Amino acid sequence: MNSAAAPEAMQPSSDLEAGTMVPNKGRVLAWAAWDWGSAAFNAVMTTFVFTVYLTSKAFGGEDQASAVLGGALAIAGAVIALLAPVTGQRSDTGGRRKLWLGVNTALVAVLTALCFFVFPRPEFLLLGVSLIALANIFFEFAGVNYNAMLAQVSTPGNIGRVSGFGWGMGYLGGIVALLIVLQLFVQPSFEWFGASTQDSLNIRLVAVFSALWFFIFALPVMFAVPELPRPKRTTERGTKNSIVASYGLLVRRIKAIYRTSPHTIFFLLASAIFRDGLAAVFTFGGIIAAGTFGFELSQVIFFAIFGNIVAAVGAIIGGFLDDRVGPKAVILGSLVGLLVAGTLILVLGNGNYVFFGTAWAGSTTFWVFGLFLCLFVGPAQASSRAYLARLAPHGESGELFGLYATTGRAVSFLAPTLFTLCIAVATPLVAEGEAQRWGILGIMVVLLAGLLVLLPVKPPGEARIAVVPTT
Repeated sequence: MNSAAAPEAMQPSSDLEAGTMVPNKGRVLAWAAWDWGSAAFNAVMTTFVFTVYLTSKAFGGEDQASAVLGGALAIAGAVIALLAPVTGQRSDTGGRRKLWLGVNTALVAVLTALCFFVFPRPEFLLLGVSLIALANIFFEFAGVNYNAMLAQVSTPGNIGRVSGFGWGMGYLGGIVALLIVLQLFVQPSFEWFGASTQDSLNIRLVAVFSALWFFIFALPVMFAVPELPRPKRTTERGTKNSIVASYGLLVRRIKAIYRTSPHTIFFLLASAIFRDGLAAVFTFGGIIAAGTFGFELSQVIFFAIFGNIVAAVGAIIGGFLDDRVGPKAVILGSLVGLLVAGTLILVLGNGNYVFFGTAWAGSTTFWVFGLFLCLFVGPAQASSRAYLARLAPHGESGELFGLYATTGRAVSFLAPTLFTLCIAVATPLVAEGEAQRWGILGIMVVLLAGLLVLLPVKPPGEARIAVVPTT
């Protein structure tokens, strides 16, 4: 057992060590079903379909609509960064982790469904971006409780596999949801009322589908996984901290965590950096495929489908390795793989080559090494979650995963900024149409920085569990 000598407690345990030691496949499947369902919001609503609809000419012009959407999401990000740790803390201390997972999930589903009323006219733009921004806030709050629940459904011997399985389910769920949306709404295979494009009915119905998909697949975890036991310290006092007091407690706990388990804080900082790079791989992947490598929209969609399949496989394989060699080794190996694949895409670009007498086109470069990028993203994400779950002090997982969300939001400007900066610097120096691929360099710099910050961080087995104050 990890421990830290301190006057407040002796041999503190993690949430993982305090949980069940017996694997429960039913609970794991129910927990992972939430990841499967949440993919409808991630892949359909915020990435490939509804936000593309919101930034179309129907809402007053692509540039203006994109700016409004970006501003709304930036405000949402600030709200998440400020509130996520406290919402996690209060669900921990109140013994209501599952309750708040359910409440926040239901709010996301309702807000998503309300997007049906966003008609394709400029006056509905503010409604659309507001609903998406609010849904993002509650989605992140739900994610804090969902990630914290990892310790409740896994054991020290299988936590890596469980986390990887959850990520894999998320990727696969996104693929299935996208395929259904394409076949029923976007490019319908048969005539039905939902295929009507009048007033963009088909796209607005996508919002209803996504809400139902998320809500239905979120139900199993509400029935299969028991509620978090109410902490004795809360039961004995019978009171709850005010919001202001919660922030005071949060500050004291961060100081205590740094004092007794500094590597927990170091990992939060390192993961914030490399997770921003991981997010950028998917955020800008389609843009680079179309702009630099000349992919048509249909080709981008096909690549997205194959990329998610590969990412799911990578997450599951990475989970098995995590339980054998530890999460830090998996993360470092994944980051090295990402750097190698990204560098090869940057260097080779869209040029045509001949290797050992075989023709090699630019599209081949992106398909091969782009899929390698996807392969390594999944394990890095899954093992990051498993790493933190191993170090979460007993009864504090929600708060710690709230900090995980906050630190990620705090540096989320890094990769987009460097991506844009590298393109701006390259534009006057390279031929027309060649500058965009240099944005890859910005993403690689962020991933390399995350790797370097992670190197001195101890693996969970060598780091102490933090001793945190209860008042």
